[in-house]
Amino acid sequence: MKIQNSALFQEMQSMALEAGRSNTSNVIPTQAQPTSSAQFGDLLTNALDTVNNHQQEAKQKVTALEMGDRSVSLAEVMIASQKSSVAFEATVQVRNKLVESYKEIMNMPV
Repeated sequence: MKIQNSALFQEMQSMALEAGRSNTSNVIPTQAQPTSSAQFGDLLTNALDTVNNHQQEAKQKVTALEMGDRSVSLAEVMIASQKSSVAFEATVQVRNKLVESYKEIMNMPV
């Protein structure tokens, strides 16, 4: 599971870099930079959107194969399905860790 988490982390980092590159051209120097919580929220949203895109792509390929589209091979369908499955499992594990961390923080004495 450590490999899946590191792969998700790397994907999240690459999305953050892409988001940073696309935002730098539109940033006005007088604007305040977003807080780290806003950056984390954007990063999490992008990761969830990526997982959703993987699932939608896999669903489309499965449907195309079932309908008899010869341009889609069984191998492509299986790879897309496994990719979406791994991405979803990694997302669930990240969610579980976040919930676990939240519970641990809430149980800390003040």
